[in-house]
Amino acid sequence: MEYEAIVAIVERGRANGVAKKACESGASGATIAFGRGFGEHILSVFSNLQVEPSKEFVLIISEKSDTERLLGIVVEAARIHEAGKGIAFTLPIGNLVGMDREKKYDV
Repeated sequence: MEYEAIVAIVERGRANGVAKKACESGASGATIAFGRGFGEHILSVFSNLQVEPSKEFVLIISEKSDTERLLGIVVEAARIHEAGKGIAFTLPIGNLVGMDREKKYDV
């Protein structure tokens, strides 16, 4: 069986909803991690203080046949189709060890 990784980088506070929607739609689980953005979106709050936007990462491993459908659900749940709301992409998985593909996980 072939697998792919769906990676979504979303606004802070959206990852739980994205993961929950993906699991309700058939994903076996999701991993959420936190990060912070850097680059042109750094906000200047005061003249000497800069605040970097916080981000959440959602990682979902899916069977290749389910990837496009689940990616669409992730994009809709995170509102990625709206400018500045995040990005999502897929990566092929060459080897997969340690994931119980029969078990479903609650988010």
